[in-house]
Amino acid sequence: MNLERYNYSSINHFKEYEFYSEGPKGKIRKTIRFTKLNDETPTIYNLGFGDKHADTGLVDDNVVTDNKDRSKVLATVAYSVIEFSKHHDNPFIIATGSTPARTRLYQMGIAGLLEEIKIDFQLYGWADSGWQSFQRKINYKAFLIKKNK
Repeated sequence: MNLERYNYSSINHFKEYEFYSEGPKGKIRKTIRFTKLNDETPTIYNLGFGDKHADTGLVDDNVVTDNKDRSKVLATVAYSVIEFSKHHDNPFIIATGSTPARTRLYQMGIAGLLEEIKIDFQLYGWADSGWQSFQRKINYKAFLIKKNK
């Protein structure tokens, strides 16, 4: 992928990434966090993402920043998935939006890059019938991705 993105720093053994969104609302600190969900094989990590509160350090995935840089922010998240996959034992990564509208936004971003994603990753969507290979024009509730071997 060759998308414009923000530079980020990695902490916690490549399980957390931080960067700043820059736009009309100023510089807003963002955090991407991969949280291990199980100890079995295959290992599954949840991808969480949001604004990091300056005082508490908590990550808010419900805030609407509207800093006019959505594509650049989503590209940064996508690059963090690639980076995370390089440093961990080929886990599955699950992601969903904090609202149905955000899940739909993520789906549109994925669909726009689907051919590029499929070169290096297996991609699935959760629909009413369960997990299936990701296809355009199907509304999914969650996404699962794994790097190709």
